[in-house]
Amino acid sequence: MRDFHARVADDVTALLERGEMPPNLGEYALDFVGVCSMKRQILRLDSFLNNVAELTPQHLENFIANQMNAYGGNLDMASADIRSYTEQGRAVAVVCGSALRCRNMLDALTDTGLNVKISDLLPKGGCVNIMEGTLSAGFEYPDLGLVVMTEGQVLARRKKTQVKKSNRDKVKSYTDLTPGDLVVHEHHGIGRFIGMERMTVDGSERDFIKIAFAGTDFLYVPATSLDLISKYIGGGDNERVRLNKLGGADWSKAKARAKAAAKELAEGLIKLYAERAKVKGYAFPPDDAWQREFEEDFPYEETDDQLRCIAEIKDDMQSDRPMDRLLCGDVGFGKTEVALRAVMKCILAGKQAAILVPTTVLARQHYLTAMQRFQGHPITIELLTRYKTGSEQTALLKKLEAGSVDLVIGTHKLFNKKIKFKDLGLLVVDEEQRFGVGHKETLKEMSKNVDVLTLSATPIPRTLNMALSGIRDMSSIEEPPQNRHPVQTFVLEQNDGVLLDAIRRELGRGGQVYYLHNRVESIERCANMWQQRLPDARIGIVHGKMGQKEIAKVMNEMADGEIDILVCTTIIETGIDIPNANTLIIENADNMGLAQLHQIRGRVGRSSRHAYAYLCYRHGKALSEIAQKRLGAIREFAAFGSGFKIAMRDLEIRGAGNVLGPEQSGHMMSVGYDLYLKLLEEAVQEEKGETPKPRVDCAAELLISANLPADYVADAGQRVDLYRRIALIRTDEQRSDMLDELIDRFGEPPAEAIALLDIALLHAKASEQGIAEIKQQDGRLLLTFSETDFARLSALCGDSEFKGRLLLNAGSTPYLSLRLNKGEKAMEMAQTLVDKYAATAK
Repeated sequence: MRDFHARVADDVTALLERGEMPPNLGEYALDFVGVCSMKRQILRLDSFLNNVAELTPQHLENFIANQMNAYGGNLDMASADIRSYTEQGRAVAVVCGSALRCRNMLDALTDTGLNVKISDLLPKGGCVNIMEGTLSAGFEYPDLGLVVMTEGQVLARRKKTQVKKSNRDKVKSYTDLTPGDLVVHEHHGIGRFIGMERMTVDGSERDFIKIAFAGTDFLYVPATSLDLISKYIGGGDNERVRLNKLGGADWSKAKARAKAAAKELAEGLIKLYAERAKVKGYAFPPDDAWQREFEEDFPYEETDDQLRCIAEIKDDMQSDRPMDRLLCGDVGFGKTEVALRAVMKCILAGKQAAILVPTTVLARQHYLTAMQRFQGHPITIELLTRYKTGSEQTALLKKLEAGSVDLVIGTHKLFNKKIKFKDLGLLVVDEEQRFGVGHKETLKEMSKNVDVLTLSATPIPRTLNMALSGIRDMSSIEEPPQNRHPVQTFVLEQNDGVLLDAIRRELGRGGQVYYLHNRVESIERCANMWQQRLPDARIGIVHGKMGQKEIAKVMNEMADGEIDILVCTTIIETGIDIPNANTLIIENADNMGLAQLHQIRGRVGRSSRHAYAYLCYRHGKALSEIAQKRLGAIREFAAFGSGFKIAMRDLEIRGAGNVLGPEQSGHMMSVGYDLYLKLLEEAVQEEKGETPKPRVDCAAELLISANLPADYVADAGQRVDLYRRIALIRTDEQRSDMLDELIDRFGEPPAEAIALLDIALLHAKASEQGIAEIKQQDGRLLLTFSETDFARLSALCGDSEFKGRLLLNAGSTPYLSLRLNKGEKAMEMAQTLVDKYAATAK
């Protein structure tokens, strides 16, 4: 409400300044305090308890609602849970998007032996009904005995072809738009996304995105041009960002200033490029029989993403330029195996490798993994942490200098200036975000002439920015290992009854529990409290103030299944891999960062079992706005591959102002993170002497209906997301993948949806060729070009297929005019014209 009033006040001020509103109407809207002082009953619905002094609740009613498992399309698991729910007497509704998909779901669930029917009514207890409708996710009301699932949870989609994305495309694909969000239009500036509206233009139905600018200005952007719009990521406090005025000079000035600032930054980056280019690294030889044997020993089947990342890293290592690559992958997705293959390649070339980690616990975990993985190979591995005695450290330093240690795994002890390697060839940095600025400067010194591979599940914004702007190469693992399920995440007030039930359920299926209590002084009291409630449970304690041997003993007992509940601090954040632990409880989760919560959640769900995470905040505590956003984001991004999304959302919540330093942050906030990144890329190209190809945005105005009908995709939010992704289509392969996804999710697409895909691809290909506009008018197709190449146009006019009906009209703005023959389809002819014009450039 406060935010809304602030926006209204900005709009009213602008209207008064322009003389478009009479002064006596300046206070036509009640402010927040005015609304609160109204003598009326107010009902307030919220996910979290907020501290609003003006709206102190007289009565609180708590409705328990749980999120449903994201089964990842695993029909067997979903049907087993449905059967369990009905046996408990609960009503189960499965929601599908169309009548056809309801019938498909009926067949699929009936084949598993369930008694199911299609109905418009909610089911009775113990029954399963399939209902037509759309929901973004499933939910459960335990008190009502009602469970609602979505078809996306139950049925798998077919696997899509992997298309290599540029780093900036990754940002585009991980941002979402909801009404009220600030957006940046490349040509008009910062506005507020209002929603989507359908209009009839020249007899054809089309969807438009409505954006509000300063005052009463609105812009309707064709849904096919959503690639011109990006979500605004700036200083964090988006509500106080001033909207631009349509047609005003402010936006062009802000863009020009940001472009100049990007050019200045680019000069520094080019200097960095030049320095890296001068430095000659070691070109590792191609794989040999030893390397192939080591990789064949891996006991699991690699995912396609793992294989792609391994190939990219090996290509870097085999070049004579020092590698600097960021490997992003969610927790448990197999980054360690990728890194160990690079380590093996390094050692087989006669060089040493080092793995740098932030904690002793993670160092020990990597050490044990490496010992197991390199078993049977003549490789010497050592561990360097604070628990090594002085004499042990001295002996290890001598071995490193003599070259008798092939791989050293260590914490910040590796920063010791006394350490000298005989021939270091590869440095692997795990969880870089955990190291401070001083350590990173030391890293730069260590890594001169050395290949560097950085591993991260949630890359910090500065690292993310470097990768996205092309300074660093980036590989990402987005495909989960087989038979893994996303962790079902609950955010709730601390409720010991709910937590007790959760612990009993986990122990009842033979599993183990992490209970995170992040206060060493009271951790024993917490463990004793749970021991009294669960007298038969075996409870252990671990925290960072314990000695190495004590920590190792407790963790070994946990790994061997001798501990049922481990009461711990954030010491478990990195690297502990216990597949049998599949329930996680975190006290005071609102005090933790978004990336940290995601990392800790990755300690569970590392097997084929369903895992659960309960993020608790103190009973009656009013959460800050940032804490609400963090907990909301961690609950929202529970699916696989969420690490990158969480890094982007963290950037959005905290603001991107500190990413590039104070000199650049003001310019970046004036145009938004995504557009600034684009300007920076162009500036880097110019500094390299490469002329960036000017981006032409082709307007394709054909007299056909091209949209996603509401009866095909009913949910408006889903339609906006699909429009945005369709607008990013650039190749035939991407169009084919999108068509496959539409069929899988929503059934056979209508003609309007097919036309939308065709127009998106036509728009992309025409823009690539410098075609500014394709227009259908009076039985003709008219093509206008950003730059006139008469040689190419003449060649196209001479094509026998267009003989006598394709004319070049010279003038101040030359254009091509093609007369359509009877029965010819405008779309097909436009595609043919663009393809043939592209062929004239070859």
